[in-house]
Amino acid sequence: MSKEVYNIGGVVPHLTAVADIEGPRTETGIGAVMPWAKKLWFITYVAHTSSSGNGTGLFEVNEHFEIRKHPESVVGTYANRMIHSESSQLMIGPHLINTKGNVRTITELIDHRLTACMPHLTDSQNMVYVLTMEGLLFEVNVYSLKVTRLFNLLEELGVSEDCYPHFKGGWTKDGRIIVANNTYDEREYLGDKSDGRLAEWDGKEWSILERRPFCEVTSSGMSPLFATGFDKASAILRVLINGQWSTYRLPKATQAMDHMWFTEWPRIREVETERLLMDFHGMFYELSHTAYDEKIWGIRPISTHLRMVPDFCSWRGLLVLAGNQVTPISDSNKLAGEPQSNLWFGKTDDLWKFGKPKGWGGPWWEQEVQAGFPSDPYLMTGFDHKVLHLSHDSDVEVTFDVEIDFLGNGSWNKYKEIKVESHGYSHHEFPSGFSAHWVRIIPRKTCKASAHFIYS
Repeated sequence: MSKEVYNIGGVVPHLTAVADIEGPRTETGIGAVMPWAKKLWFITYVAHTSSSGNGTGLFEVNEHFEIRKHPESVVGTYANRMIHSESSQLMIGPHLINTKGNVRTITELIDHRLTACMPHLTDSQNMVYVLTMEGLLFEVNVYSLKVTRLFNLLEELGVSEDCYPHFKGGWTKDGRIIVANNTYDEREYLGDKSDGRLAEWDGKEWSILERRPFCEVTSSGMSPLFATGFDKASAILRVLINGQWSTYRLPKATQAMDHMWFTEWPRIREVETERLLMDFHGMFYELSHTAYDEKIWGIRPISTHLRMVPDFCSWRGLLVLAGNQVTPISDSNKLAGEPQSNLWFGKTDDLWKFGKPKGWGGPWWEQEVQAGFPSDPYLMTGFDHKVLHLSHDSDVEVTFDVEIDFLGNGSWNKYKEIKVESHGYSHHEFPSGFSAHWVRIIPRKTCKASAHFIYS
C-alpha cells in the first residue's frame, strides 16, 4: 500500500531532488520533465559538469507519487527531452527510454551540458541531433548510440572568443535546423558586443538570423516554429511559417531575467490537446497551433509569476511545472542553504491565479528609426491599463502615428497621431479597457526614438 501523499499548495515534498551538501555545492534545477512508459520522468541539471551534484540525476514517479532514482542515473547538466516517434523512445538527458521503461545511456554525452534534441533532416528513422550549451552539435544513432560531432557553432556563427556560450533551444522545421544562443550580460546591454544568436542550417550552410539573445526554439505538429528572445526594448517572438520569418514583440513581466544565466529554459509546450502554453520572461501565455494566412493567432497573456520553470508538461490530468528553487553555486549565494528543487502539480486553469498580466517594453529603445517605416507589432491584448511613452532626439518636432490591429490578422488601422516637440517627450494613456491584438508606431521623420508601453 502506498504511503500518504502530502500535497502543500501543489508541492509534494518527498519528490524533491536534493544534491549533497558537501562542497562544492551546486545548482540543482529540474531541467526536463516528461510523461512516458506509465511514469513521470524528470532529470536534473547541476551548474557545471565539474560540479559534484551527488543525489541528482534521472528520476521516475509512478501514479502513487512514489519516486525512484533510476539505476542508470548520472550526474550532469541536462535540459533536453524529445520523443523519437520512429523508434518510440524518449530521449531525456543522455538517456534513451523505450515504451517498457528500459533505459540506455549514451556514455559519450554524459559530460556535455545537453540543452536540446531535434529531429534529423535526412535520416529521421535512425538519427537525432543533440545541442550542447557550449555550442557543439552532434548527431546520435538511437539504436547503436553512435555519436558524431558535426559542428562547433561558436566557429560557424562567428561568436567572439571571450563569449560565455549559452546555447539553449533548437528544432527542425521546413528543411532546416534552427538553434539559439542566449548569451547576454552588461557588455551586450551597453552595445560593446552581440554574441546572442538565432541561426539556421539548411544542410549546406549556416545563416545568422539574429545577433541578439534567443532562448527557446520549438514547433509542435503542423504548427509554426516559434523562437523566443529579448533585447533592451522587449521580449521578442520570431515565427517561421511556410519558410518565411516574421517578428513580434511582447512585454517583459520582469527584467530580473535580462541575463543569460537567469533566462533559464523558457518553454513552449502543448499541455492541453491542441493548445500551447508559452512561458517567457516571467509571463505565461496561451498560444495557438494555428497560423492562417501566414499570421499567428490568439496570443493571450495568462499571468505573471516569480517561478523559475525550466520545463512543464501534462501528466495524469495534472499540469506539472519543473522548478529551480535554490541555486547556491559554489556558495555564490551564502543565504541559499541546501541545493534542492521540486515539482508543482495543479490544473492548467490554476495559472490564471498566479498574478494578473503586467509588464513593460516596446518596439524601440533609443533606436535609429526611419521615416515611414513601421515598428514591429507589439502585443496589446489582455492587459487592463496601458500607457505609451515616446521620446526622440530630433531638432524638430516629430509626429508618430499609432496604429492598431484589432483583428489580429495584420490589418492595421490608424488610432492616433502623437506630436513630440524637438528633443521632447510625450505620453498617451489609453482608455481603461481599450485593447487590440497588436499595436505599432510609424515615425514621420528619421530620428533616434524610444517607444515604451507600460501595462498594469
